Amino acid sequence: MTFPVVGMVGGGQLARMTHEAGIPLGIRFKLLSDTPQDSAAQVVSDVVVGDYRDLDTLREFARGCDVITFDHEHVPTELLRALEADGIPVRPGPDALVHAQDKGVMRAKLDAIGVPCPRHRIVSDPQDVAAFAAEGDGFPVVLKTVRGGYDGKGVWVVDSAEEAADPFKAGVPVLAEEKVDFLRELAANVVRSPHGQAVAYPVVESRQVSGVCDTVIAPAPDLDEALALEASEMALNIAKELGVVGHLAVELFQTRNDDGSSEILVNELAMRPHNSGHWSMDGAVTSQFANHVRAVLDLPLGDPRPRAPWTVMVNVLGGDYPDMYSAYLHCMARDPQLKIHMYGKDVKPGRKVGHVNTYGDDLDDVLERARHAAGYLRGTITE
Repeated sequence: MTFPVVGMVGGGQLARMTHEAGIPLGIRFKLLSDTPQDSAAQVVSDVVVGDYRDLDTLREFARGCDVITFDHEHVPTELLRALEADGIPVRPGPDALVHAQDKGVMRAKLDAIGVPCPRHRIVSDPQDVAAFAAEGDGFPVVLKTVRGGYDGKGVWVVDSAEEAADPFKAGVPVLAEEKVDFLRELAANVVRSPHGQAVAYPVVESRQVSGVCDTVIAPAPDLDEALALEASEMALNIAKELGVVGHLAVELFQTRNDDGSSEILVNELAMRPHNSGHWSMDGAVTSQFANHVRAVLDLPLGDPRPRAPWTVMVNVLGGDYPDMYSAYLHCMARDPQLKIHMYGKDVKPGRKVGHVNTYGDDLDDVLERARHAAGYLRGTITE
């Protein structure tokens, strides 16, 4: 019996965990990686080392693959169109993926389909930033390069026109957005297949530290049921309107209004497995990675429901203590239910090198267990 080959462009931890999800299904993976040392390249048997920005490299890599998917959104759109013209299924396709690649295109499309977003527009120079601020509530203003940013990179919060020069040095358009006074950040994760089947995971709370995701709580605590339903329906509608195939993460702001009510605004989109969905590896019936594999192969999607009342994911960031393996004895003995996921990456300060998942009936206990494990692995907790 012949099983399909999934071609994964990008060799990071998302590709590594997607490959892991395909193993029980007998799915074969082929990887296009920047280096042989990349996270996924360490575990996938069929690895091509090359430049994803080169069409000849992409075409050669795609030979023998039944479908192409990604662990990042940086492959130029015109190259993906060339692969499609060659008859190679690309999922998500370039018409969808461009909305995750270009924040200006994303905002224009979300406006067109009536999705609530922060006030925004493309600005041309620092003086235009000042004009944008004056059109609303003034400074501070958030500036984003329309392409290339992630984990807080390519994003600036400026308090004056004088502070607004740096974003324009990149030579790409700059998007100005109002700085939203939000209660917290949420994420709605959905998966959609080519024939239109879609599933929604519980809406989660995402806590950031210095622009990097630190903790995810599933489901988001004390989230009004109607607002959670609105967020899920919004994410499913975005996936449908944009023609997404695979996993879509919709990052959200939950606002605080003067009357005590809340609304949700879309912050960012990601068309790949996402940090806010890592909890699902141990906390959901079917993980985001397994459902992404199913979706790109147009298999029936799996159940996204949670296995426990609460699941918490905490990222393990690199610090000054590189020998994380020696911490396993303490962490595993202290919490036999703890799930540790390491990415095979060199430890560098602030770098995502793994994550831990905990689950249970008591949120405070689940949070404490996850934070202790992540802190002990990093070396910031020693007892």
